[in-house]
Order: sequence, then C-alpha cells, then structure tokens
Amino acid sequence: MRPTHTRRTAIRGSYRSTLFAAALATAAALLTPATAQAAPACESSTSAAPVQLAQVPDWTESIVVDQRGRMFATAYFTGRVYRIDAPGSTPVPLTAGIGANGGIVVRPDGRLLVGTGNDLGHSLTGDVLPVSKLLEVDPDSGAVSTYASGLGGIDGVALAPDGTVYTTTVGGRHIGRVTPDGRVNPAWAQVPMPNGIAVSPDGAQVYVIQTTPAPALYRIPADNPAQPRRWISTGIADALALPDGLTLDSRGRPLIATHAAGQIWRAEGGTLCSVQSGMYLSTQITYGHGDHGFSAGKLYRSGVDGKIYEVPAGADPAAR
Repeated sequence: MRPTHTRRTAIRGSYRSTLFAAALATAAALLTPATAQAAPACESSTSAAPVQLAQVPDWTESIVVDQRGRMFATAYFTGRVYRIDAPGSTPVPLTAGIGANGGIVVRPDGRLLVGTGNDLGHSLTGDVLPVSKLLEVDPDSGAVSTYASGLGGIDGVALAPDGTVYTTTVGGRHIGRVTPDGRVNPAWAQVPMPNGIAVSPDGAQVYVIQTTPAPALYRIPADNPAQPRRWISTGIADALALPDGLTLDSRGRPLIATHAAGQIWRAEGGTLCSVQSGMYLSTQITYGHGDHGFSAGKLYRSGVDGKIYEVPAGADPAAR
C-alpha cells in the first residue's frame, strides 16, 4: 500500500504546487490598481483590518465552526482534521492523516462530515470513476467512519437543512448528492469546474462557484437539477481570479473566497462586490457560532498559508 500512497501524495503535491505557483503569478499580475479593484468595494460598517487568530501547519483547505464556537479545519497535504478551540489557541490534530483534504461541514448533531479525494487524479477522473468518500468524524474523540462513498473527488461540501449533502469535484463537472437515507448520486447536476458550494436557508437553491476558465456563480434549483442557472458572471479582469470556497450570510447572499484576486466577494443584486481586498490565496470563509470562541456574527477566512483571520468588514450580527 505504501507505494500507492506515495504516488498519490506526489500527485497531490504536484497539483497543489502548480496551483500555488499559478495563484502567486496571477496575484502579482493583479496587483495593479486597474485590476485589484475589479470587483468594487461593498458597503461596510467598518474599515478595520483583518486580524490573524490562528495558524494551521499546512495548506488549510476548508474551515467550519460548530455551535460551541470551536473551529475545525481540513489540511490539504496531511489529510488531517484540526480543531481550534478558540481564537489564539494552538490547532490540535483531531485525526491522523485520513485523506480529509476537501470541504468540511457540521451536522446538527455536532458530528463533522469531511470530503476526501481532493487531488488531481481524483478530480480529473471523478466524473467517470467516482470512488471518493465523505467521512464522519467525532469532534471530540476524532473517531472516523465512512458516511458515504461513490462520489467524485470531493472539494466543496454543503449541508442542506433537511440533511442532504452536496459535493463538488473541481476538476470535473459533476455535483454529487447524498440524501439523509444514504442514497448517493455522484452526478446529480453539472456545472463546469465547480468548487465552492452552499445551500440556501430554505434548501431550495444550491449555489456553486465555477473556478475556471470563466468564473461564474450558479444557482441550481434543488427540485430541478437539470437546469442550473448561470446567475452572475465575472468581468474580464477576474478571468484568473480563481474563486474557491463559498458561504452564505444571514440574508442568504453568497460570499466567495478567491486565490488570485485577493478579494472576498459578495453577491448583491446580480453583481459581485468586494467585502475585503488584499487577502491573497484564500480558500474558504465561514461565519462563527455561539457566544464565545469563534462566535456568531464574525466572518473567518482560511488560506493556503494556513493562517486563520477574522475579517471585520464581513461581520454580520445576524449570521449564525
């Protein structure tokens, strides 16, 4: 088994190193005044700068906060899940390397669901050979079990109010779906190069961001997945923005992290504006929960550098 593991690790490293280099190069190209503000600034109640709260020792792929205000992060290269009990705390490996290099969500019962197979090999073959898994992780003990299998290489993960789980495969087109009773459909819907994903508060719409070659935000009716709608298209200056993770604020508006644009976008009235600029190589954003720790109403960002920031400009007192 070790040679296979080694080859897969090498593939993951090669893919992420290539993307890392591409993102850095694109970020440098976007640092001119004309392109750095490709998405106009959103209205904000504060101009306070982002504040670093923690650092995971790896490429941090995705983050989520549970109802106790604890943050959980997936680490790309090691495939570990980390728990960060409060801002300023040292991230603690909750699991060994379990291949948890994709999205992460928290179920209502507090257990975590994390995606595997978020590497070049699984991403490129996931549409025709869906063999990746959603793993269930106990947030306290770190115990791991398989929640669902037979999905394309899992990048984004989103949880609907009824317990349905949706997944993306960034190197393909398929959106996966797992129903609460365990039925798996690896090709529930199709969007080109899907990455970040989120579900509307009523469960009626699934939002998906297309990363390349022409970034766009899609809405997929949950009851009619054959008709995804290209809802918001980006401008020419954002063709290489490399949008990644996606979340929703209290009004159901999508917020999107970007690698090369260095912005956190928000969808407003059919267009995109920038909540925060200057945060290059961001991977995911999420709102806090509870009244302590990574608390409700605050927006948090993760990145390739492993750094976790609070982004005051994205604060939303009603976000839970």
